[in-house]
Amino acid sequence: MSQGSPASTVAVANQPKVEAATIEDLPGLTDLVMELMALSDDFTPDHDAQERGLALILEQPSRGRIFVVRNDTRIIGMVNLLFTISTAMGGFVVLMEDVIVHPSHRGQGYGTMLLDKVIEFARQKDFKRITLLTDKISAESQNFFKKNGFEYSHMIPMRRIIGGDT
Repeated sequence: MSQGSPASTVAVANQPKVEAATIEDLPGLTDLVMELMALSDDFTPDHDAQERGLALILEQPSRGRIFVVRNDTRIIGMVNLLFTISTAMGGFVVLMEDVIVHPSHRGQGYGTMLLDKVIEFARQKDFKRITLLTDKISAESQNFFKKNGFEYSHMIPMRRIIGGDT
């Protein structure tokens, strides 16, 4: 048997992969979420708040998971999953948030790799549904999710921010 050349070994070693995030990933995750928040009209980037929220998910795996796509040098993209119960579905469901791929790595299949991991995870854990919110003005992200099997819902998201009320 012949061994691969050193160059091909490096290429294979640097092949992006999807895996569960760890607390050591917190700085890179926070940077990605800050970037995502900066693109939204609904949110204001707040480093401390985003870091706290991500840490809460990482520290409490019964409440959610964060998956990342990474190569040997950096986190390329991420998605976070929050777990809840649906009475309509009669079981556990996933709320998927913060789906982001670094701008310099978009269009290379990494978002699809993340979604494939999420769907595989949801099936293995017997979740009944995956719900996500995407920006209404971002046709690109809506088309991406539609291409990956997500459909529009008749439900309309509404929210009330708690805290900071005067």
